Formats: sequence, structure tokens, C-alpha cells
Amino acid sequence: MAIHMPFIVHAKQILQRSSSSKANQAPLLAAFDVPKGYLAVYVGESERKRFVILISYLNQPSFQDLLSQVEEEFGFDHPMGGLTIPCREDIFIDLTSRLG
Repeated sequence: MAIHMPFIVHAKQILQRSSSSKANQAPLLAAFDVPKGYLAVYVGESERKRFVILISYLNQPSFQDLLSQVEEEFGFDHPMGGLTIPCREDIFIDLTSRLG
């Protein structure tokens, strides 16, 4: 089983960017804090819903496949400040339920 590190690097870069922007907006984002060991992602094709998932999911081959498809089609630079996965919500929930 191979672990594709570029996905983790991308996610860390996104987290660093969103962390630095949080310092400027700390009072506004207090209600949306993400616990240590977790990652906020936005899922949906038209309307985005926020999910908080375990960072360990980034090491799972099936999740990496999803991220690879997202990167190829949409890239990872999204205005919401977090990782955006533009897939159907039910597909994402099914995938994460099998990982957890």
C-alpha cells in the first residue's frame, strides 16, 4: 500500500493558510473551531456543507483517490478557506462511514 504524500502536503498548506487567516478573524470563527486531529472540509456540488473529519482519513487510499479526482478536476485553491470536495454529499458520507 503506497501513501501519496502530495495530498498531505496540499492539505497541510491549506490548513496553514486557513490557520493564518484565523489569527486575524479569531472572534468571528470561535464557533467554528476544529479540534486537534481533525480537518474541516466542504462537500457538495452546488451547495457546500461543512464536515469535520479525522486527519487520519488523508492516509486512506480510498480518500486519497477522491482527493486525486478533485485535484485533477478542480485543483485545491478554493475561496472557502478549507478543503472543498465538490462531490455528492451521499457519496462522501458513504466513503467516510466506511473509513470510520
